[in-house]
Amino acid sequence: MKTNIKLLFAAGVISLTAGCTDLNVPVESQYTEYPSSTIAIEAKMSDIYYQLRGLFGRRYMEAMALSSDEETAISYSGNWLDAYAYAHPSLHNYSYEDATIDWMGELGKGCVKANEVINSGADVKYVAPARAMRAYFEFIMMDCWGDAPIIDETVEGIDIRDRQPRADVAKYIEKELLEIIPQLTTEVNGDNYGKPSKYMAEALLAKLYINWPVYTAASVDQYDAATAINEKLNDCIKICDDVINSGKFNLGSMAYRFKFAPNNSDLKVEDFIYVMPYDTYNAKGMQYGRSHSYKDIKSMKPSYYGMNLSNSGGGYMTVTPEFASLFNLPGDERNNCIIGDTVHVYDPVTLLPTSTVARDKNGNPLVLTKTITLKTQDETIDVGDDVNGWRQGYRPMKFFVINDDFKNGRDQSNDLPIFRFADILLMKAEAIVRGGTATNGQTAQQLFNMIRSYVHAPQLDHNPSLKEIYDERGREFFDENWRRNDMIRFGHFEDEFFPHYKGFPGANFEKTRRIFPIYKDALDLNPSWKQNPGY
Repeated sequence: MKTNIKLLFAAGVISLTAGCTDLNVPVESQYTEYPSSTIAIEAKMSDIYYQLRGLFGRRYMEAMALSSDEETAISYSGNWLDAYAYAHPSLHNYSYEDATIDWMGELGKGCVKANEVINSGADVKYVAPARAMRAYFEFIMMDCWGDAPIIDETVEGIDIRDRQPRADVAKYIEKELLEIIPQLTTEVNGDNYGKPSKYMAEALLAKLYINWPVYTAASVDQYDAATAINEKLNDCIKICDDVINSGKFNLGSMAYRFKFAPNNSDLKVEDFIYVMPYDTYNAKGMQYGRSHSYKDIKSMKPSYYGMNLSNSGGGYMTVTPEFASLFNLPGDERNNCIIGDTVHVYDPVTLLPTSTVARDKNGNPLVLTKTITLKTQDETIDVGDDVNGWRQGYRPMKFFVINDDFKNGRDQSNDLPIFRFADILLMKAEAIVRGGTATNGQTAQQLFNMIRSYVHAPQLDHNPSLKEIYDERGREFFDENWRRNDMIRFGHFEDEFFPHYKGFPGANFEKTRRIFPIYKDALDLNPSWKQNPGY
């Protein structure tokens, strides 16, 4: 049964109103059937695959990173304060008007677009990938907002189902994935790059299973990592085994840093199961450097990226002191993912630091501080708008910036991995440590050390603890938008980390903050919807 809910992600309506804000205007002309030609279907599929391209390149990343202990927002005497849109996630003090969480609608639009293909009578080779993408959109919605609408049918106008309990959405996603996995392609090649395969769906299902107690808890604040029982551990292991046994993926022989390099699509990264492709001209939206780079980087000659940059960075995101401390393993290639202390100029070919010291606009060595010193102890998280302020906090360096990309509106060509083989290995290890049955002669220690080995970090001589797996996931998947998800599952989301300290103005430690508030516009358009508890 449908309810008349004017959900902001009714894509067809929005496109037909083109600049008009009244969503109640009559629709005088529309397709009653989706065009059935191969060209039309292919065009629609491309639209579905890349629905979240702009979102992943900025707003989704901001919401995930800033609400975790990976990165924090800073402002420069009011610059980049932006109505506290970045400070609020850092403090778990979200407002339902924060720009960083104004994207639920993009997920719903993606589901609507997928339904147009699913219900068009198209061949299964199109329908199965469309269902995989719809399941993925639903997963993100459920992960970030808890209860979510199950958009499983063609939407006419603005008539969409109401939000369903989070546990029901999780079970719906599971059912969808189990049904379509046998129908999805097993081909892993250039033609299928950035598109859902059987293994993309399995990676998503494994992610669902490893988080099963989180998603099926009576309420978001009732999940307790110390006592939760996961009935899906062996299912998770089984799914991971299918990906492992396929022989389609491996950790690869290339250095860790090259996986995330500019134009990494050309490198055919064997670790990548599913990615979001980017190109500075033809597939815009990747803007990590905009927020991550030193604010005055344009004035550096050369910048620490080894070249002059045509644009400055916003510089409003820095690594928290607590997270920076994770990168302390001797020989670990991942230590180059962040820069701090005396900064050296990097070689844009090798992506390694040279002996040349980077210098600020005054000609002094650029020294980034691990600790962050605020001008005032308040929600502005103000470091001051000067050379001393700009050097506060270590900086992410994982997704390397080159000027050929950065000069074009700061749109980079670094493809963003969504699911990696490394994640499959660590999810299986975690499932075993949590009580699942080891298979294929692989112990948690062996799986864990496969990760350590390829990044040249010290090997464990024992089975990893959950804390060791948690920390390893932090190192391995830094800046890949999984840390918030991990923190909740491992019971660390309410930990203290800069500036999310007890007693800091605005810092919130309520367990209800594990999900975001429903954005104001969505509530205005859907009067029957209730705001998430705690907001």
